Order: sequence, then structure tokens, then C-alpha cells
Amino acid sequence: MNSQALREARRYEEIFGHRITQEQRPAFHLSPRVGWMNDPNGFCRYNGVYHLYYQYYPYDSKWNTMHWGHAVSKDLLHWEYLPAALAPDEIYDRDGCFSGSAVELESGQLLLMYTSVVNERDKNGRIWGVQTQSIAIGDGTDFEKYSGNPVLTEKDLPEGASRFDFRDPKIIRLKSGGYACVVGSRPADKTGQILLYRSSDCIHWEFWRVLIANKGRFGRMWECPDFFELDGRQVLLTSPQDMLPEGFEYHNGNGTLALIGSWDETTGEFIPEKDQAIDYGIDFYAPQTVLAPDGRRIMIGWMQNWDACAIREEEEPWAGQMSLPRELHIRDGRLYQQPVRELEGLRRGGIRKTDLTVCGGLCIGGIEGRTVELLIRIRPLDPDKVYHKFSVRFAEDEKYHTSVSFRPHEKVLKIDRKFSGSRRAIIHQRRCLVPESESGEINLRIILDRYSSEIFINDGRQVVSAAMYTPLSAKDISFFADGQAVMDIEMYRLESQTL
Repeated sequence: MNSQALREARRYEEIFGHRITQEQRPAFHLSPRVGWMNDPNGFCRYNGVYHLYYQYYPYDSKWNTMHWGHAVSKDLLHWEYLPAALAPDEIYDRDGCFSGSAVELESGQLLLMYTSVVNERDKNGRIWGVQTQSIAIGDGTDFEKYSGNPVLTEKDLPEGASRFDFRDPKIIRLKSGGYACVVGSRPADKTGQILLYRSSDCIHWEFWRVLIANKGRFGRMWECPDFFELDGRQVLLTSPQDMLPEGFEYHNGNGTLALIGSWDETTGEFIPEKDQAIDYGIDFYAPQTVLAPDGRRIMIGWMQNWDACAIREEEEPWAGQMSLPRELHIRDGRLYQQPVRELEGLRRGGIRKTDLTVCGGLCIGGIEGRTVELLIRIRPLDPDKVYHKFSVRFAEDEKYHTSVSFRPHEKVLKIDRKFSGSRRAIIHQRRCLVPESESGEINLRIILDRYSSEIFINDGRQVVSAAMYTPLSAKDISFFADGQAVMDIEMYRLESQTL
């Protein structure tokens, strides 16, 4: 039976969600039904559609006591809101239903596993959230919390692990039968680790081992893990807090990390061999993946950054959006990403131009808009005289713009949104190193959707994501080269049609 807290949340979102028009939202990125959104949760395929739950506070456009919002989609681009799935309404989760995952049981029911939070005040008056793991079982829309919750508590932690940083369970099916789950944890050295648990029925769990310990290499606490096989390798995704940069590979603050290696399912031992950032832009965190029926591994992330939440005005009716779902592959030991192929079905009215010389500024008739896709190939006019800089500006008018620029002599690509309309001194720029690009040749695939930009570099070897809340009237797109560059370009309008 739904609790009073859940009924109130559902009534609220039903009333106030209808007051937000589609024109006020992204066209094909999921935003909250109303209020606040952060991490994707429970990303799964169930009863023939994709389900995406998400961290949610319906009553305000700021983070607060977490609920789970809910939306479904047939194609990962057109989303239908369903009623909120979880509310903090039990003694063990009264201060929040934090992130988690979903899995279909043999009974045909859907199980949600989430972090349940109860605040505790220490002797100095500071408040800490005690974090445990709980489950709820239902039909995909309505869930009943398990009477034996929580199913994992501090007694299931290895020695030295914090009961205040123990969160974000991601369930995986074992090939040998049964289930495992990975959970973020903070050990005694305070630098993060991923714990591995196992279960025969997805209800009764036991500690298996520490899957991997950070040991101070990548930030501190590791959040929101995902663990899966991809192209014959094993991949661990996680979001470390308090990162220190390593050249251009990682950025300060809350970042993303992919570890690629091998895993022995019998012993549970994971041996990482490669590491990289998942996204090199400003806004991408806490990604979660799903295995599509056709075998694709698809990832979606929260397209926001904890250090940049002030970008959205407080009076706005919603805050936060998800990234474009991305297909994942491993090439040459590296994680590659591409927009889901379903996006091509939104293309309308293509414009193609080849061998355009860019020297100084250039505007092209018909190339404009805030829901568009740009495919750009850039190269020097004279291979012996490589241009110094090439840039694209979008969401542009006389007052506003966001830009992506590339300097081949430095092999550096930069996104810059300082003129996008933000009234706060938040993060405005990020750079990434594009190897083997000193020749000046680079391919960019730029996806714009009203309040966001996602740039896929060289067939998805790197991705740069950024939210931008520029007035929608700013829709110009222009190009600039310091030196002489040659550009081939395709542009498509992306129109989201009701299914």
C-alpha cells in the first residue's frame, strides 16, 4: 500500500508537473517531472520498455530529502512520466531514498535496491546520514518495501569502512546463477573503495570482498558504481569525489572514472588495466547502464555537476537533466561513446557543405537552432601551415554564446560557457587533450538540445558535456579560424515527435 508521503508526492507532481510546458523542457533529454533531479537510478528494460528512475525532490528545484522519480520510454528519447516510485516513509529511510538499481526477478516482479538514510547528530551537533541498503518489490510502478529492510547494514561492512559513506548499490546477474552487487564505500583511509556482495535470491545478501580499493589514486569517496562486461572486457564505472587533476585526464572536484580490465566471476577478483575519465566536460556524473535487447550497452548520466548547481535560477520549476543515452564500445583498450542510434530518427532537413574555407569568422545560411545536430570535419587548408585555432559558437546572439574551440598545436579542445547567461561564478570552462591531432584534423559531432550541448570527439573517443540555460531566442551558430582551415559540415534539425 502506498504511504501518505508517496501519495502526497504523487499528487504534487500530478498538479504542478502539468504546469511545465514541453517548450520549457529539453526536447529529447529527460528532465524531472517537477522540482529537482540528480542521479539516474534503476535504469532497466522491463515489460518491453525502458524504465529510468531518478533521484528526485518534487517540492523544490533544489536538492532535499530524496525520493525516486520515474519515467519510461520505448526509444530512450521520448519519455513518459509515471508516478513517483519511492518516498522516504519508513524509520530506516526517513531522511532519504538515495541511489540504487533495478533487476527483474524470476517471478517477473521488479526489485529496486536503494540506499536508505537516517540522519544522526554527533556530539558536536553535526548531522551525518547513516546509510544502509534496502529493497522494494513491485510491478514497475507500485512497490512494496521489504519487511526485512534494511538488507545490508554496518554489520555487513568490512573493518574500517564508514557507515556514513556506504551507498548506491548496482545489481548484476552472475553467469553462474544468482546475483552480485557493487556498492560505493569509504574505508579507513577515506579514499574510496567498491564493495562486492552476492545473493542467491536478490533479497538475502552477504559480503563477498573488496572489489577494488582506491588507495588515494583517484579522488576520495567513490560513488555510483556500475560493473559490466563489454566487448570481452570488464568495465567498472564510478564517480569519485574530490578529484585532483592528472594533466588533462581528470578534473578537479567531482569526476568520473572508467576502469577497464578483467574479472574472475568465481573468485570475484577484478584486475584493472586501463583508466580514463568517462566525460571530459563540465556536467556529467553518476552514470548508469542498461543492456538493450539487441545487445547494446547503453549509458546515461546526470548532466549536471555538484559544483555548478547554481547555474539554474531558483525560481525555475525544474532543475537537472539526464544526458543523451550513449552506446558504449571498447576500442584499442579505451571506452568509446556514441549517441544512441535512435537519435538519427529525429533528423529533419539536412544541410551539407563541403570544402568550406574558414579564415576569420563565418556564418552559413540555414545553420542555426537549439535542437540540432552538427557533424563537422576540420582540417588545415595547407598541411604545412596548420591553423592556430578553430572554434564553433552556438546558442548565440549579440549577448550570449557558448563555444567549443580547438588548438592543434596544443592538441587541446576547450568548452567555454562563461557568456551563456549564468549569473554565478561557477565552472565555465573545461579542456581535454586530443591526442594525435597536431595535424589539425579533427571530427566533432555536436548535439544541442535547448539547455545542453554534448560534443563527441573523433567518433566518440572523448565526450564533452555541458548544461547551458541561455535564453532560447539565442540560436545562431558561427565558425571562426585563426589561420586557414577547411570544413565539411552537415546539420540536421532534431524534432522530437510524440510516439
